[in-house]
Amino acid sequence: MAIVITLTNQKGGVGKTTTSSALAAGLASFYDKKVLAIDLDPQGSLGFSLGLNIEDCSSIYDVLTGKTSIREAIQTTDYCDIITSNILLSGAELEFTSADRELLLKKALAPVLQDYDYVIIDTPPALNILTLNAYAAADHLIIPMAPEVLSLLGVTQLRETINSVRQTVNKGLDILGIVLTRFNGRTLLAREVKEMAESVAGQMGTKVFDRQIRASVAVAEAPAHGSSVYDHSPKCNSSQDYKAFVDEVLARTSGMKNNFQEVR
Repeated sequence: MAIVITLTNQKGGVGKTTTSSALAAGLASFYDKKVLAIDLDPQGSLGFSLGLNIEDCSSIYDVLTGKTSIREAIQTTDYCDIITSNILLSGAELEFTSADRELLLKKALAPVLQDYDYVIIDTPPALNILTLNAYAAADHLIIPMAPEVLSLLGVTQLRETINSVRQTVNKGLDILGIVLTRFNGRTLLAREVKEMAESVAGQMGTKVFDRQIRASVAVAEAPAHGSSVYDHSPKCNSSQDYKAFVDEVLARTSGMKNNFQEVR
C-alpha cells in the first residue's frame, strides 16, 4: 500500500511545487517506484511541471465533487501518474460543506492506494480545507522552506494545525522533515535560518534534511520544457541536491507502514 507524503508550507514561494515534482520524478526515475502525484493547488503548476496539458483532462476537483472517479482522473506522464488541478478548486472553502469535508481526499484515494508505492500531494500556500484534506490523507509531511525569516515563521505556524489534525482526523500524522530550498550556504542569513530551522524541527519532533537545495536557474527552466530538473540539467547543483534529498526520503520511509485506515 502506498506511503502518502504531503508537501506543505503556508508561505508561498518556498519551492513547494518544485520539490513535489522533483520528489515524484526522482522516486519514479531513480528507484522505479510507482508514484501518483496529486495537485491540490488551484494554480495547477504541478501537472504543468511534469509535462501534462492541464486544460485537457479531469482534475482533482472533479474527483472531490464526485463528477468522476479517481481512476478516470489519473493521467500518465513520462515520470509518474498524476491527478492535476485547476482554478475551480479555489472555491473549495465555500463549496465543500459536508460534515466529513476534511476526509474527501482520503476517501477518494482509498481505491488506488494498493496500486502505488508513493502518493505525493502538493498543497496550496494556505491553511484551508484543501490543506486539511491533504493532512488527513497523509502518512508524512515534508515542509519545504526558503532560508528566510518569514518562511521560518510559516513553519512555526503549522504546528498548531498539525496538532489539531492529529487530535481529530489523523492521529498518526508524522513530520518527515524540513527541507531548505534556494539555499546559499555562503550567506550569514542562510546559515542562521538553518540553525533556527533545526531548533524548530526539534520542537516539532522532526529534523532538517541533511541536504539543502541550492538555487539554480535550471529549476525555473525545467517546467517550461515539461521535464524534470534531472532531465533538463542533470549536472546542475539543484539536480544533485534533489537526488540526494530523494535518497533521504526513501531512507526515512523504508520499512515504514503507512497510517491509512479505511474510512467508513
